[in-house]
Amino acid sequence: MKSEYDVIVIGAGPAGSQAARAAASEGLDVLLIEKRQEIGDPVRCAEGVGKEGISKFIEPDQRWICAEVTGSRIYSPDGTMVELAEKHSGNEVGYVLERKIFDREIAKLAAKAGAEVQVKTQARGLIIENGYVKGIKGMYRGTEFEARAKVVVGADGVESRVGRWAGINTALKPKDIETCAQFLITDIDIDPTYCEFYIGSKYAPGGYVWVFPKGKREANVGMGMLGSHFKGKHPIEYIREFAEWKFPEGKIIETVVGAVPVSGMLPKLSVNGLVLVGDAGHVSDPITGGGIINALESGDIAGKVIAECIKAGDVSQAKLSKYDHEAREKLGKMLDRNYKVKEVVTGVSDNTMNAVAHSLQGVSFDDISIPKLLTEVVKRNPMVLKELVGLF
Repeated sequence: MKSEYDVIVIGAGPAGSQAARAAASEGLDVLLIEKRQEIGDPVRCAEGVGKEGISKFIEPDQRWICAEVTGSRIYSPDGTMVELAEKHSGNEVGYVLERKIFDREIAKLAAKAGAEVQVKTQARGLIIENGYVKGIKGMYRGTEFEARAKVVVGADGVESRVGRWAGINTALKPKDIETCAQFLITDIDIDPTYCEFYIGSKYAPGGYVWVFPKGKREANVGMGMLGSHFKGKHPIEYIREFAEWKFPEGKIIETVVGAVPVSGMLPKLSVNGLVLVGDAGHVSDPITGGGIINALESGDIAGKVIAECIKAGDVSQAKLSKYDHEAREKLGKMLDRNYKVKEVVTGVSDNTMNAVAHSLQGVSFDDISIPKLLTEVVKRNPMVLKELVGLF
């Protein structure tokens, strides 16, 4: 490790690794650090992504693809099922990844582009001089160090400490954070070509349960719930009850817990000498909580803009805000829209969810837009209009 770089990236998840890769590909001297000793482990993700989105950044490889799914099945509280083809299922349906391998592959691509990658390296603070972030203070294998950089990238996840050190408010309200728990369950009967979602207060108040296949008889089974819906029962209890009901003979071989921002993009992603990417910038989808593709997009935009700024000799917020603008154009408008949908949907009653599911029986989704779909739901069942009015 040297004492000075063009760019230091804190966090080697998909967003951080892609930012390092993009910046290094532009000829910059980049350091990518990860506090854990293994990139990609532990996994805090349902591991589902859309095929088109992921293919933009990396060639699909069976080494990190556990399952290729063709659609999704959504179950209402009373068990009514709505089936959607892959193209209507969102950015989390297409491939189910093995993140422990996938994340390392993105980091390897950053290294092959020229970035230096350093694990077991923790950022402890920022070097700030004359209102500019100038580098980091850190710990490497028990030894304190300082490393300077023209730009620092915060890719350190939910409620980013790096962002807070730089004066960016990364705190989340309870209604804007999903607390999640997930089991990897083996020896179960599943359809390996479909992702399943279960909604309703019994399964996941203010959220949903997912079953994402990871092979013929194995799946990620997890749930997320809004902090505002917490009433003393932890997600791990909800998902254990679900697993005992749905897969009573299954064997749990891994348990993970975590949190996901569902707030919409932060109003500010950059300051003098620093930008935030991925979950640190709150770019995950407010409806689904999915964030892999958005993380890669934000990291890619950031790396390219940083290269422009450094080559121009200006890393001020005014110059780096091009990243904010491009990220908002690419992701922010969609996230804002989905946030409004989330605010409506999480207040919908179980009875209305059932009524909507009943209304969709027999509907062909091949040639129907979301506005037309909502109109069809209301036409078939006018009583749901009051609760769904915010979507129109």
